[in-house]
Amino acid sequence: MARSGPLAGTEIGGDEIPLAIDELPLVALAGCFAEGTTRIRDAAELRAKESDRIESVANTLSALGAAVETSPDGMLITGTGGLRGGAVDSHGDHRIAMLGALAGLASADGVEVAGMDAAAVSYPGFERDLAALLDS
Repeated sequence: MARSGPLAGTEIGGDEIPLAIDELPLVALAGCFAEGTTRIRDAAELRAKESDRIESVANTLSALGAAVETSPDGMLITGTGGLRGGAVDSHGDHRIAMLGALAGLASADGVEVAGMDAAAVSYPGFERDLAALLDS
């Protein structure tokens, strides 16, 4: 049986980065709900992808009420116990669209994601599957 529990801040860096490169937005989201700080380091390559993913994730979470500071190779998220919610724009990035949708599930006021259709790039059934989870 799965049970919820408190989250504690953590640090991700070094050899862990290549293994978790696509999951780092979710690590940052979890850090918003953790006690303490979550630090992502050694991820400068995220600044040179299709977009600057460090800034995209930080800006998205900040717009929803998170306490996030960026650095040249990562970010520092100070857990506040939650997110306010609000509206974000995916800017065509499927990662940001899915991050916004997941943040909306856990935020106080929900999240409206402009450009949610971008999620279909990597997960065509994302919206359907997310809705099914909510219905169960």
